[in-house]
Amino acid sequence: MVSTLGQLNRDGRLLFAARIARMFGYGFLAVVLVLYLAALGLNEARIGLLLTLVGDTAISLWMSTQADPLGRRRMLVLGALLVLGAGLVFIGSTQFLVLLLAATIGVISPSGYEVRPFLAIEQSVLSQLVADDRCTGVFAWYNLARSFATAAGSLTGGGLARLGQQWGMTALESYRAVLVSYALIGLVLAGIFWRLSQAVEVRPASPHPHAPPASRLGLHGSGRVVLHLASLFALWTKIGDVALKVKRLPGERL
Repeated sequence: MVSTLGQLNRDGRLLFAARIARMFGYGFLAVVLVLYLAALGLNEARIGLLLTLVGDTAISLWMSTQADPLGRRRMLVLGALLVLGAGLVFIGSTQFLVLLLAATIGVISPSGYEVRPFLAIEQSVLSQLVADDRCTGVFAWYNLARSFATAAGSLTGGGLARLGQQWGMTALESYRAVLVSYALIGLVLAGIFWRLSQAVEVRPASPHPHAPPASRLGLHGSGRVVLHLASLFALWTKIGDVALKVKRLPGERL
């Protein structure tokens, strides 16, 4: 697997660097985000609404589906600038509606997991850059890099906030320092994505007389499979939610 990773070209290495930097930033922010919002004086209901990010899902869907016709590199740079923008707004504003707009349009990861269109676009590019017999190994490293980067980011973010408070900063100031670092990571991501070559863009397919018409979401003949998988994931998530809400009776053992 190490040899497989070593055979990545320049674009592949840049995508791995972006993945590591991005997931480090998500883990970095997730540790202190709720604490920061609470320190701003927001109540639980408003914090919960900020973390719902319903509008974020719609924007992410649009960016992912428009990446091929409008340019993958362009969309990745745009996503990175949204990371930067969201971080700057959260740093500079205490108004709930402004923060809500930034959380909807910008890129904020309250859980440390992947958000926005980066994952879908990057996976499309990697599968195009890597030979079919090496895709499994490359994606294994791609996911492993995410896990280590997120863990390292969480450790660093919490440590930075604690260190700031030991140096005399207030809790709010220490959390804001973490947000400043998160915004700077967005700038780093934009620089990495900007260096990608034209090879990351979608390759024009040769016309086929029996090819199915393109759908609005770009699913073509995969629509039924995607619908089944989405239904399965939704059902599994619902089962997990129900299981968490079940309360044990007094004296009952699991």
